[in-house]
Amino acid sequence: MIVAFSVSPSAAEEDGGVSEAVARAVKAVRESGLPNSTNAMFTNIEGSWDEVMDVVKRAVEAAGEGSSRVGLVLKADIRPGYEGQLTAKVERVEKHLSE
Repeated sequence: MIVAFSVSPSAAEEDGGVSEAVARAVKAVRESGLPNSTNAMFTNIEGSWDEVMDVVKRAVEAAGEGSSRVGLVLKADIRPGYEGQLTAKVERVEKHLSE
């Protein structure tokens, strides 16, 4: 399964940003060892249901350190029997673009 998620704590930085909290969340994802990527809006992670949800939980907890509330947006692509789709899906799109 692939999950795209975004976390946002209620306690923001002085300028209204949340980059420090998001960095803590991304660190938790990267330390998991699961395939992942981060862009300006979401972090994507691939693994089994239990693996991915455990990492999302740890990322939410990390982002929420010092905050009384954390918002979580999550979208999942659940496709049993498929692995390596985090990059394969993008490669298929790129292939069509180059035709």
